[in-house]
Amino acid sequence: MGKRAIILAGGKGTRLRPYTVALPKPLVPVGDTPILEIVVRQLARHGFDHVTMAVNHQAEIIKAFFQDGSKWGLRIDYSLEDKPLSTMAPLKLVRDLPDHFLVMNGDILTDLDFAAFYDDHVERDSIFTISSYMREELIDYGVLDADTTGRLVGFQEKPTHAYQVSMGVYMVSRRVLDDIPEGIPFGFDHLMHRLIGLSRLPTIRLHKGYWLDIGRPDDYARAVEEYERDGRRFLAERT
Repeated sequence: MGKRAIILAGGKGTRLRPYTVALPKPLVPVGDTPILEIVVRQLARHGFDHVTMAVNHQAEIIKAFFQDGSKWGLRIDYSLEDKPLSTMAPLKLVRDLPDHFLVMNGDILTDLDFAAFYDDHVERDSIFTISSYMREELIDYGVLDADTTGRLVGFQEKPTHAYQVSMGVYMVSRRVLDDIPEGIPFGFDHLMHRLIGLSRLPTIRLHKGYWLDIGRPDDYARAVEEYERDGRRFLAERT
């Protein structure tokens, strides 16, 4: 049975200017390959045969580049937002969704096994599964811990804190569409708060490999450097 993916490719990429002045963010190159092409090639190699790109900003450029997807051995079609809808509301525009499908941002560099992520979600019959990553953040200051009288009682020199963050890669059950309003912006954050409030708790699956969201200039530069050094890590054939 084939696998379906929805790629969110409608953002303006304002944090990556000036790279995104002429190009939509999903077509910004990592090495000599647009990041979204890397994603499409990964999905094809993990058994996905139908990809829908949710597009808005500079949609015609993305459609001209990917066309029907036959170059990569899968089917690509497009869902056009006539206004920005954030990350989850665009799913309401796609009318032929299967019982379970992958949703992801189009600007992610990762070595995630998409097929295993898909299969684990289906086996659990989860309503929503989040692929997560442990991200470390260096606080580049001496951090002071004061008591109520203003006296120093603790000190850390440039501490590092670890956070479990969403990778922007999700498996979604079609059942969750009932919790997403139609025609108004509705994001991942809104949906998570709603599901938690309804005690319909999503599943978290920690990825211990590689992940970068290239939306920030420093992460983009790092992704380019690491992809040029070891691109096979991201596009190797599955064993």
